[in-house]
Amino acid sequence: MKVLHLAAEIYPWIKTGGLADVTGALPQALREAGAEVRLLLPGFPAIAAALEQQRTLASFGPAFGAGEVRLLLGSLGQDGVSVVMIDAPWLYRRDGGPYENARGAPWPDNLQRFGLLSWVAAHLAAGEFDPRWQADVVHAHDWHAGLACAYMAAHPGRSASTVFTIHNLAYQGLFGNDEFATLGLPERYLQPDALEFHGRFSCLKAGLVFADRITTVSPTYAREIATPEFGCGMQGLIQQRAAVVSGILNGVDPAVWSPGHDALLAAPYSAADGAGKALCKRALQAELGLEADAQAPLFGLVSRLTPQKGVDLVLAALPAALAQGAQFVLQGSGDAALEAACAAAAREHPGRVATRIGYDETLAHWLIAGADAVLVPSRFEPCGLTQLYGLRYGTLPLVRRVGGLADTVVDASPQAVAEGRATGFVFDAATPEALAGALQRAITAWREPVLWQALMRRAMAQDFSWAEAARRYLDLYRDLREERATS
Repeated sequence: MKVLHLAAEIYPWIKTGGLADVTGALPQALREAGAEVRLLLPGFPAIAAALEQQRTLASFGPAFGAGEVRLLLGSLGQDGVSVVMIDAPWLYRRDGGPYENARGAPWPDNLQRFGLLSWVAAHLAAGEFDPRWQADVVHAHDWHAGLACAYMAAHPGRSASTVFTIHNLAYQGLFGNDEFATLGLPERYLQPDALEFHGRFSCLKAGLVFADRITTVSPTYAREIATPEFGCGMQGLIQQRAAVVSGILNGVDPAVWSPGHDALLAAPYSAADGAGKALCKRALQAELGLEADAQAPLFGLVSRLTPQKGVDLVLAALPAALAQGAQFVLQGSGDAALEAACAAAAREHPGRVATRIGYDETLAHWLIAGADAVLVPSRFEPCGLTQLYGLRYGTLPLVRRVGGLADTVVDASPQAVAEGRATGFVFDAATPEALAGALQRAITAWREPVLWQALMRRAMAQDFSWAEAARRYLDLYRDLREERATS
């Protein structure tokens, strides 16, 4: 089974969210399960600097605004997954993020940058750049890669099937119709039953319309996006394609997230020996200037600071929890107003609230290990990885009952506690009052050490591995291969 994955991010080289963690772990898990995997990536500076054992597959140009393009086959480390990097300096070698410049504005040539990614995927899958390797399945991740499904659908002789994974339906890759000709796709695709979307066209919609299978990163999110509340205007199309939509839960990479072997931590620990977790809490408090109070329940949030993530709910619920003796650590970046509000909360409550603007991988590990509970109060959450890290580290997740959060955290209700199923705290309404109520329940449970330790042990016993996700994806790939063979 030969599978080509394409995406715009990969951990640890370039990351804006959970997509990078997925592409950093899933291809390797698929390889270990028996698939032959290649990963297609744009030649962003960090990826170009890390690519090893590279050789040139093809050179061509001009294309999509780039004067010269090279396809380099190599690897990123020793995990055995082959990487094809698109070396197009005009499009990819620049400072800033993968989608935006340093000021937070989208790159004006994003359509060319990600159009090239998708176009190369279609031709690479067909064996045009490497006749010795043709894909059985092309697996495209998020809007940046959605056009690959359209390019492949437009070719009458294609032999590979397509899978499109939605990591976040809210990001749709919208562009003006006057830019459509840049792509070289058939004009008939600029219609409402194809890519056109309310006077513009959507790269994400290309995946939704043309992929043979559509997956999301959790079963609950797969159901939610067929509703007006979570469908972001695409719910009608999702309903039409319901027969090919499914949810496969993301996993956790134990090589990166494991409290017993995490070299970034102040001390290792496990469910059997939790002494190191207390040391991690003390180190986190010292690092961020919090009071060295072992008896204070410490809540952490590591997230993009956006309304989607419910950061405003946390800020509104802070005073009541602080009055109960809690501490808070907030790490992330995003909306300027929320960044300012988080910083203000730290100034108003010195020693009790700490804020770090920006993303720091080491601090993220320290926060997950050193906090007692981790907050994920999202208004919507396709899967969420933070709560999975929290479970693994015995840092109880406090989450809203949406998407993957609903699939992975069992609320500490009296019945669930009695049955030994509880792994965290769950609330329903996206209101400060509902979050404050969940915080109060968590603080009450923290004051009962025997109960809290039981919840921690149960949380750390959960197994959300990439092996299970890889098995399910392989089953899907095999079904597609059999369907194509018999069609």
